[in-house]
Amino acid sequence: MEAIVLAGGFGTRLRSVVADVPKPMAPIAGRPFLEILLRSLSRKGFKSVVFSIGYMGEKIKDHFGDSFAGMRLNYVTEKAPLGTGGAIRLAMEACATDGPIFVFNGDTFLDIEAQEAADFWRRDRTPVIIAHHVEDASRFGRLGVQDGRIVAFIEKGEAVPGWINAGVYLFDRGILDCFQSGERFSIEHDFLAPFALELRPRVFETDGLFIDIGVPEEYQRAQAIFLNRFSESDA
Repeated sequence: MEAIVLAGGFGTRLRSVVADVPKPMAPIAGRPFLEILLRSLSRKGFKSVVFSIGYMGEKIKDHFGDSFAGMRLNYVTEKAPLGTGGAIRLAMEACATDGPIFVFNGDTFLDIEAQEAADFWRRDRTPVIIAHHVEDASRFGRLGVQDGRIVAFIEKGEAVPGWINAGVYLFDRGILDCFQSGERFSIEHDFLAPFALELRPRVFETDGLFIDIGVPEEYQRAQAIFLNRFSESDA
């Protein structure tokens, strides 16, 4: 299995807590957050990771080099911010497999059942969005699901329980070729949402641990969770 990790954002919301490293390198329980994410991917059977880097991206590259935890690492640098879609489109050019290519956010941890999700994607090779249930979806927005397929992306704001887009996708490598390499666009707002009825993306539901360290309160929650979750032998 192969993964793209989006690690090129500016981390504006976390700047008050972590200012000297890119957001995915923020220290969690004594180690960079990306180490926690990569070790999890390695344990789940991933063999190759392509990083999409930008802001302070050299710090990520210098830290990990070309391999980590038994996985090959490649890097694609955004010369200018490309949005989530543009970053994924560019990183796909460095991928070796036709699919499934998993896409992860570099500031989000999701304990996903990766092999089951890959088998789920292989049934018809349509896009898969990983969904996680939360009690308050106001910060994320919700997914409208019908017969296992996503028919709508409901905007943020309403404080109700629901299934959210956890920011993890499974794609065929060529699915974004309708966009130009280097073009800026959002994977959700410019691709998945407007073409939902045509793409008929499927939803894979998971109740695995989900943490988005992009806001200070979640960053602090992650400190306590991972301090207990990972032993010193993982360091």
